[in-house]
Amino acid sequence: MKNVFLLTALLYVNLNTGLATPPASQDTGANTSPPPTVSSPFPLQLEARVPFAPTAFPSAGRTYLCYELYLTNFSDRAMTLSRIEVLDAERADSKSVVTFEDDRLDTVLKRFPAGAPGKSGARDLGPGTTAVVFMWVPFDDPAHVPGQLRHRIVTTDASIEGPVIGTRNTELHVLAPPVRGANWTASDGPSNAEDNHHRRGVLVMGGQLVDSRRYAIDWMRYKDGGSIAYGEPVFAVADATVVKTRDGLPDNVPAPVATFHPAVPITLDTAGGNTVLLDLGDGQYAWYFHLKPGSLQVKAGDAVRRGQLLARIGVSGDSNVPHLHFEVSTSTAVVAGEGLPYLIDHYRIWTADKQWETRTRELPLGGTLVDFGEGDGDTRGLAPNR
Repeated sequence: MKNVFLLTALLYVNLNTGLATPPASQDTGANTSPPPTVSSPFPLQLEARVPFAPTAFPSAGRTYLCYELYLTNFSDRAMTLSRIEVLDAERADSKSVVTFEDDRLDTVLKRFPAGAPGKSGARDLGPGTTAVVFMWVPFDDPAHVPGQLRHRIVTTDASIEGPVIGTRNTELHVLAPPVRGANWTASDGPSNAEDNHHRRGVLVMGGQLVDSRRYAIDWMRYKDGGSIAYGEPVFAVADATVVKTRDGLPDNVPAPVATFHPAVPITLDTAGGNTVLLDLGDGQYAWYFHLKPGSLQVKAGDAVRRGQLLARIGVSGDSNVPHLHFEVSTSTAVVAGEGLPYLIDHYRIWTADKQWETRTRELPLGGTLVDFGEGDGDTRGLAPNR
């Protein structure tokens, strides 16, 4: 019995020692003083995990990491998140990369379930409540992207050291554009905007939380305020094998979201509309959604060449305006995989300075106006139509 009491005492000391907060980073300018510890023999009962590690990708001269941090309260009392620090795990001094707190923390948090016990704010986690933190970490210099990141999660009265993750989880495929010509808008493309339905599109599929649309882009084309994407051709982004296709679903009548009535009931089977799926290799798959019925030029098993015509843009499935939904994912099942970043070999973007700027081997961010013209393009010197 003496040994049992000794073991219990040692466990108590070790658990309380684990409540101490490591020294905070010195360069963020934020209030990083250690929070008061909880009067408990156990560490903070907050699970922190990153189900799918990110891969750094470049865009418009910067490099980005995009991923989700899941926090679940496994205690019998409410807790309030105060700060999340992202640290360079490869440095002995655990240099801070970025800190999320106050309003900045509010904008990246989404609590599940929304009506869970606790206060009304997303930072307040009642017992059994989960919060998804939509992480978006930019770097001005790609050489400064750490190989590994570590997380510190701070509540109002304690803190924990969270998961260590890599930053180069998958291969970045260099792809041809799926569409051609000028005046393409990367609608709901990669970003951390709260109203980006792709970025916030976390679903439970096969018993796991996934976000296949993490880097998806709705390619839309406008002229004089109206959509002119209908019937535009879409092309193979790489030499690939067609995994499967779906055709025969009717086009919808375009309409604002508030008055939109799809031509067929929207289910998991019909949401993508008429579809082409390409196997890019390395467990990566390119999805083309909302294609025009009867326009598909390929079938399952076909070998296609980079730049080959596949189909034309329609407005089928869960689509209220003509556009191409394009994404790269880890799964051959609709929205069941993890969304992956990729690079487009060559394009131009319309800058804030109102000029076209050439970008090479990057991924356009959400809202970017893009020219995929051949060579120097057919829009040199011309302002875009929107």
